[in-house]
Amino acid sequence: MRSHNYPSVVIPNKAVVTAASPTEYHLPLQTLVDSEGVAKTALAIILDDLFASGVESAAVIIHPGTRRAFEQAAGEHSGRLTLIEQGNPRGYGHAVWSAHEFTGDDSFVLLVGDHLYLSYEQSSCVRQLLEVASTHDGCISAVNPTHESQLRYYGTIAAARVPTSPSLFVVHDVVEKPTPTLAEQELIVPGLRAGNYLCLFGMHSLTAGVMEHLESEIARLGEGESLGLTPTLAHVAGSEKYLAVELAGQRFNLGERYGLLRAQLSLALAGPHRDEVLTDLIEITAHSRPGCQSS
Repeated sequence: MRSHNYPSVVIPNKAVVTAASPTEYHLPLQTLVDSEGVAKTALAIILDDLFASGVESAAVIIHPGTRRAFEQAAGEHSGRLTLIEQGNPRGYGHAVWSAHEFTGDDSFVLLVGDHLYLSYEQSSCVRQLLEVASTHDGCISAVNPTHESQLRYYGTIAAARVPTSPSLFVVHDVVEKPTPTLAEQELIVPGLRAGNYLCLFGMHSLTAGVMEHLESEIARLGEGESLGLTPTLAHVAGSEKYLAVELAGQRFNLGERYGLLRAQLSLALAGPHRDEVLTDLIEITAHSRPGCQSS
């Protein structure tokens, strides 16, 4: 891939959703009920937010043999999708790079397909990210304050808060799933509650230069080696302007225990049927007994 000169500020109109994990590709295919009470797959809910935020086209990186399932799961959005099989999986970084022909020289939004995002504001989490991208050049990653007990699940950043914008941070480094000891030594961000760190949200606005760096790293891989995305993000942090933004929202990892349940409850409580759902939850709680098992 040749080097190019990119515009200083580019609002991405393309998105890449990764869903090729051989053990978790089924998660975006799960059916939930969205905040309006409509049954949809997790993938369709993700695509709803993307296209409503101004993204015009999306590529989904899929596991071989699942094309038909993803076409059906996309529902009304299937015509705006490019499905790309990751035929020879070599890590998450390789999965992202699999979309390089789709993204070309353009910036793009990157999401993980096994997460759902619920905004605390009227603007969706994707919209919040794109609003930052509209006024700042370079790569931007969404982050969320996360307790140290959860660090084993997430990439974590070392950063300094931008004085004029409390939700923005200049990223100095990215560490994949650090230990609490390492985080305490190198990843403390002033202003966060004790024991909390800024972890990646699974949502990024990335430049075409990221694809170029991934390609160069893939070319160096030895037999049986894999590539994550974190080394490339760390390279970006050390070589060019790289921002993180704390979004007003929450992520739900569908692969965690009860992750799908938490996401479903949050969707239900965010919609017009909130009171009905709360009433049902109170009744269920009142009649449940810890440790009870059906015979």
